[in-house]
Amino acid sequence: MATYVLVHAAAVDAWYWGPLAAELRDRGHDVVAPDLPCDDESAGLAEYADTVVKAIGDRTDLVVVAHSMGGFTGPLVCDRLPVDLLVMLQAQVPAPGESPGEWWGNTGYGSAREEADRRRGVPDGTDEEPLSLVLHDTPAELAAEFLAEHQRTQTATPFVEPWPLDAWPTVPTRFLMASEDRFFPPEFIRATVADRLGFQPDEMPGDHCPMLGHPKELADRLEAYRAAL
Repeated sequence: MATYVLVHAAAVDAWYWGPLAAELRDRGHDVVAPDLPCDDESAGLAEYADTVVKAIGDRTDLVVVAHSMGGFTGPLVCDRLPVDLLVMLQAQVPAPGESPGEWWGNTGYGSAREEADRRRGVPDGTDEEPLSLVLHDTPAELAAEFLAEHQRTQTATPFVEPWPLDAWPTVPTRFLMASEDRFFPPEFIRATVADRLGFQPDEMPGDHCPMLGHPKELADRLEAYRAAL
């Protein structure tokens, strides 16, 4: 039995991990999916990591899965606890000393997103709705519940804090990308992962939140990673 530690993105709670958590528990695993202190002005990256470490407690056989901005927190947990595997799921990959706010410009996200939007025929300057931009492959009822009940105020505090590690933690790391994501376009993710982690990401179907649209396949992928250790 493993303990899957699921680290969520900015401005949301951990609800969206529910379908994946159910799949993993059905396979006999423990799941930890804490709510990060997104709306606490005093909480930065260290406090986000503290929250996850506290939720883990004395559990062992840890597999950390970090999604989106959770990519800044997941490696910090791996630096503090003995973790068997880190899976970056459509996640931001930080560089030493880089704040989450700096990540966008440093990675060339803006121009990459503009080019991807143009290829999709999205007019310049369009403020695309979340249902189209990040949840277009999510079942409609789950997308509606997510947007109506599980969005949270996100403070700026962690966005201005440098990522504190000098190097990537010594833990087996995989990157799994969702190949239909419009928010983090596929070409951008492939280039960023190759540049920062030195390997090509694996790919699965899905939008920015594949844990909602494809929980069974995501669980299969995670289990395959774990079995290959």
